[in-house]
Amino acid sequence: MSNTINVFSEIGKLNSIILHRPNMELENIVPSLREELLFDEVPYLKSAQKEHDEFADILRQNGVDVKYIEDLAAESITDEEIRKDLIENFIGEANIRGLKELELVRELLSSIKDNGTLIHKMIEGIRKDELALEKVNSLQEMVSAQDIFTTYPMPNLYFTRDTFALIGKGVCMNHMWSQVRQRETLFGDLVFKHHPYFKDDKPSFWYNRDEKFTLEGGDIIVLSEKVIAVGISQRTEPRAIENFAKNILSSDEGFETILCLVLPRERTCMHLDTVFTMVDRDLFTVFPGIESSLEIYELKYKNGEIKTTLLNKELVQVLEEKLGVKGIQLIKQGNRGILDAVREQWSDGYNTLAIAPREVIVYERNVVINELLDKAGVKLHILKEGELSRGRGGPRCMSMPMNRDKVIW
Repeated sequence: MSNTINVFSEIGKLNSIILHRPNMELENIVPSLREELLFDEVPYLKSAQKEHDEFADILRQNGVDVKYIEDLAAESITDEEIRKDLIENFIGEANIRGLKELELVRELLSSIKDNGTLIHKMIEGIRKDELALEKVNSLQEMVSAQDIFTTYPMPNLYFTRDTFALIGKGVCMNHMWSQVRQRETLFGDLVFKHHPYFKDDKPSFWYNRDEKFTLEGGDIIVLSEKVIAVGISQRTEPRAIENFAKNILSSDEGFETILCLVLPRERTCMHLDTVFTMVDRDLFTVFPGIESSLEIYELKYKNGEIKTTLLNKELVQVLEEKLGVKGIQLIKQGNRGILDAVREQWSDGYNTLAIAPREVIVYERNVVINELLDKAGVKLHILKEGELSRGRGGPRCMSMPMNRDKVIW
């Protein structure tokens, strides 16, 4: 069962999940590229791995089958044609400017016989000093001679939530907002098209990585078997949501409504799940800083097209009506008000990962929100961290649920 895709809620008992254990790609973050690679600080790999292993252990101790995207990708290379296509697609999207470098990268990757080693090399990046660049003759090679990398590392890959979203029994394969993250989707695309898990039961694709408009998994929240929330954010565009909505609402998957929440176009609110997550049928976290300006639109599929309606209602009222649940509680802020809320939103306090109804994984550092959750009767699994959050993401960001139990409403 844990090898099948089945995600019709945010809170059903979690059976299987996909992670990425950070590796040498973190060692390849240098200060001059930190901002381009979307990191606020340079993390320490050994501590990041220790924290991530503790995260995986919490999941396993609670009966969750933990799978790693790097292992799944390696297992998906089942013949030479798949391997060759992966290498060519990787090179084609790596923005390699020099023709000599491009050929040397192809030779390097093709020479790696072990599939797991190949995947890790693609993720960690290829430095110029790994290539046999004896002479540089072209203008491009001369100008870029002092560059560190021929292919950039993918340090954000441990945020497996973003590159694809598993919804219902299908896959939303995303087009990433940042070019530096777009190559990450190669691995998910490889897995869901070629892994033996899906050989006889190919999943539907609700969106594809080569679509024109950007859509990221951190903006997608499966509220129920009928309702999906999607953030219009810094990284997800309205046209992408419309295309996604048409694909999934017109299918026989059972979803009926997409709720679109318009967020500030800021890094602090880069995804919906940085300001809003589901803890139970009647309990959510929400950062109060978004409420005053929040617009909510409803998308429905009727007569072959998407119908859009602006809902002039408060968030809690919309949730109660669309989910059919009365008395919904929103966890917002502590006694010191917006000061605590702003600080803990920055450190991913609102980014909870539910492993069952009213049972979540949270970061230790967000003491105010954790106390509010505890008072609301939530079972907390505390993750001690210091390095993982340097990439700006919490427990939900670092995980992609693959299989959950059905929720009884």
